[in-house]
Amino acid sequence: MTMNIIIKNKERDSYLERLKAHVRTSGLKWTKQRELIASVFLRQRSHISAEELYHYVKKKDVGVGYSTVYRTLKLIVSAGLASERKFQAQEAVFEPQLGSEHHDHLVCLECGRIVEFENEGIEELQKEVAEANDFQIENHRLVLYGYCDRCRKSGTE
Repeated sequence: MTMNIIIKNKERDSYLERLKAHVRTSGLKWTKQRELIASVFLRQRSHISAEELYHYVKKKDVGVGYSTVYRTLKLIVSAGLASERKFQAQEAVFEPQLGSEHHDHLVCLECGRIVEFENEGIEELQKEVAEANDFQIENHRLVLYGYCDRCRKSGTE
């Protein structure tokens, strides 16, 4: 099951306010470019690279540079509103972390497609393994690598 993150305008405004406060607390200025980049990012429904976000933002403001997009993404991550992931040797991708539930990932080794999924059975099994080993889990990531149906059908694996 692929998960899509849908953020309503009111929620997006709340996240922008949190980011704005974080930026100012960090001793930086809140600029129109940062607001544009964050707004475009928060409209994304899945993982996005800095390069992809840069192209979306550039359509709205040709004066925004790649480094501004990248630095703003790093600020969004440090504010706890996104996570940065690097699957395989691919470039880093970013995904909004906006109060959404924990989820895991399937990554296609051929085309790079990323599918998010939730499975309560896997979560319970991890808890059981931790308990059996007297271990307290604080955080975890599960990424399964393989080939998606499209790549298997095209015979490219």
